[in-house]
Amino acid sequence: MEQFRLPQIEMPKLPLPRSIAEMLDEADRRLAHRPKLARLFRNCFPNTLETTTKLLDDGTTFVITGDIPACWLRDSVEQVIHYVPFAAGDADLQRVIGGLIKRHVEYILIDPYANAFNETCNDWHWNTGDQTEMSPWVWERKFEIDSLCFVIRLAHTYWKATNKTDFFTANFKKALRTITDLFKREQHHFEQSPYRFTRNNGIMEDSIQNGGIGMPVNYTGMIWSGFRSSDDACDFHYNIPGNMFAVVALRQMQEFAEWVFRDLDFLAELKQLEQQVDHGIKLYGIYRHPEFGPIYAYETDGYGNYCLMDDAGTPGLMSIPYLGYVSADDPIYQNTRRFALSQENPFYFEGQAARGIGSPHTPKGYIWHMALSMQGITATSKEEKLAMLAMLEATDADTGYMHEGFHADDPAIFTRKWFAWSNSLFSQLVLQAMNEEIL
Repeated sequence: MEQFRLPQIEMPKLPLPRSIAEMLDEADRRLAHRPKLARLFRNCFPNTLETTTKLLDDGTTFVITGDIPACWLRDSVEQVIHYVPFAAGDADLQRVIGGLIKRHVEYILIDPYANAFNETCNDWHWNTGDQTEMSPWVWERKFEIDSLCFVIRLAHTYWKATNKTDFFTANFKKALRTITDLFKREQHHFEQSPYRFTRNNGIMEDSIQNGGIGMPVNYTGMIWSGFRSSDDACDFHYNIPGNMFAVVALRQMQEFAEWVFRDLDFLAELKQLEQQVDHGIKLYGIYRHPEFGPIYAYETDGYGNYCLMDDAGTPGLMSIPYLGYVSADDPIYQNTRRFALSQENPFYFEGQAARGIGSPHTPKGYIWHMALSMQGITATSKEEKLAMLAMLEATDADTGYMHEGFHADDPAIFTRKWFAWSNSLFSQLVLQAMNEEIL
């Protein structure tokens, strides 16, 4: 029951696709008046391609998180999503992103409950003593509803951006069926689910309570999740941002069913499931806060218990418009945003160097660069976007890259110097600011 010793790996450095190299040159010109920001973007924007991506002989793509030699479904999507707008006319970039979608499909068909996978069937695991149904393909088997949603997000976004259809195979439809069946099963977790997970490493956030089955939940129509996007166990197992993401994913799956596979029965099934989950969010996922008014809870059990917080990971409450569930000017979202950026959120921290959202995944007082990037991406004002860019620019500890968490008083104290997802999300914010011509 010990953590796997991380092997020393070196990913091949891919030649940059033409469109990415051109964007870097363009950014150099447009950010010439902000030399540090320009340097950060030049480092962070291609970081996934340069350090974490491997093209495999079978036509698929393997993307590690950075300092961990495994492919997280969630992380790998967010590591490449900022490249999708450039893929339409770039065959090399299509090979990378299309290959990752194909590998995601393979992984889901191996184990839809797993969150992270190996490149080969090498039996590497984050922890060798996890009590769950492991496969030699699986690095970690923490069921997180968002992992499956991110796979759908990438496929849908890539399809819309490029009109590519070569990945719509029989196995792709089989993966859609697998996801749908799992979502329906986890609406009735205690009655129907085979999933269990415990890890006896002394870290409470790494293990699901009640013998690995979780704390009791009431039927709500929502989908049960074992873990959050931070890889920490849920307190109450209906994670609201995760279920919002599931609603969006189900809408995107409906487009696949209707326009790609022409399966009207599947379409009707997906519509019904979307309605059930969305109804559960509206009925059980809103908390009447005495200061902020109606806000979205982070988690609930359907029995009237709520977890009121926000976490730096995506999906979180801050990222609701980014996911596409509601727009940034939605009144309940705006109330929720004010809550998340206040001391009422137990993971909001202020220090001498920065203020923002952290996570129970990192020590108290640590702010995440991803949270600052997401705050900027979802901001409705030019001033807030620019403030987030300035804060990100000032807290890289002169490394030239983004990190996971950093101390609010001293950015030189940080976790994960090689964390590609954080670099990619920062790059999204810079791209957005350039597109909106506010830089």
